[in-house]
Amino acid sequence: MPMYMIGDLQGCHRPLLRLLEKIDFSPSRDTLYLLGDLVNRGPESLAVLRHLAALGDSARCLLGNHDLHLLAMSQGVRKPGRHDSAQEVMAAADGAALLDWLRHRQMAIHEHGWLMVHAGVLPGWTAAQTMALAAEVENALRGPDLKGFLQAMYGNTPDRWSDALQGADRLRVIVNALTRMRFCTPEGVMEFATTGNVAAAPQGYLPWFDVPGRATAGTRVAFGHWSTLGVETVAAPNPMLGNTLPLDSGCVWGGCLTAARLAGAQEKGPGFELISVKCEQAKKPG
Repeated sequence: MPMYMIGDLQGCHRPLLRLLEKIDFSPSRDTLYLLGDLVNRGPESLAVLRHLAALGDSARCLLGNHDLHLLAMSQGVRKPGRHDSAQEVMAAADGAALLDWLRHRQMAIHEHGWLMVHAGVLPGWTAAQTMALAAEVENALRGPDLKGFLQAMYGNTPDRWSDALQGADRLRVIVNALTRMRFCTPEGVMEFATTGNVAAAPQGYLPWFDVPGRATAGTRVAFGHWSTLGVETVAAPNPMLGNTLPLDSGCVWGGCLTAARLAGAQEKGPGFELISVKCEQAKKPG
C-alpha cells in the first residue's frame, strides 16, 4: 500500500494529474497525504477540491492558510484579495458541499512515523500535544459557530504559546503556528512578516525547525507552506533541517509539485523518495 505526502497544490490541478500519473496512483491501493494549501493563487481550485473529495479516504488532506482563507471568504469574514483565485468554488453548484468537505479536513496528522503539518510546530510542543491542539481547532471548524471562529481567527497576537491561553486567543495561536509560522525565537515567539528563505531570518529569530531543544526533534515532521525554502534543500545533507522534510516546491510560482513516497518499515535510507513534476504556469509571488 504505497503512501505519498504531497506539498502545496494551490489550485494547480493539471500538475496534480501529471504527478498522480507519474507515481501510478491507484485510489484502491494507495494513500495521499496533502499538506495543506489545496486552493488559491492557481487556476483550478474548484477542480482540485472536486478531485480530492471524490478520492474519499485515499486522500488525507490538511488545512493550510489559503484553505482557511477560502472558508473565511465563504462566510463573508474576508473579501477576496487581488491575488485570490478560489472564488469559483463559492459560485459552483456543488460549492457548498465542497466547502463543507473542506471544513472537515484535519490540521495535523501523525501516522506512519511522520507528523504532518502545513507550516510548523512550536518548539515546546510534542507530537502528542500538537495533535491535541490541532483537534481543538478542528472541533471549532466543525462546530455550529464557524463564522464566529473565523472572525476571531485573524491576527498576530498572542505571538507565543501559553497553556493558560483560552478562547479565541488560544485557537489563534494554534492556527498561526500550524498554518503561518516560518520563524520563531528559541522561546517560541512567532514572526509573520518575513517570507524569504532561512537567510532572511530577522535578528533573534530562527527557522522553527532549527530551534535548539525543539520537543519534536526526535519526530519526523513533514511540512509545506515555505516555497522559498524549497524541497531542493533535502537533496544534500542539511543539518539545519534535522528530522524535517519541506515539501512546498513552489508549484504555483512555476516550480515543481513534489511527492514524497514513504518508505516501508523494511526499507533502509531516509524514509522517503522524492518524485516531482514541473508546473506549467508561473505566477509572481505577492
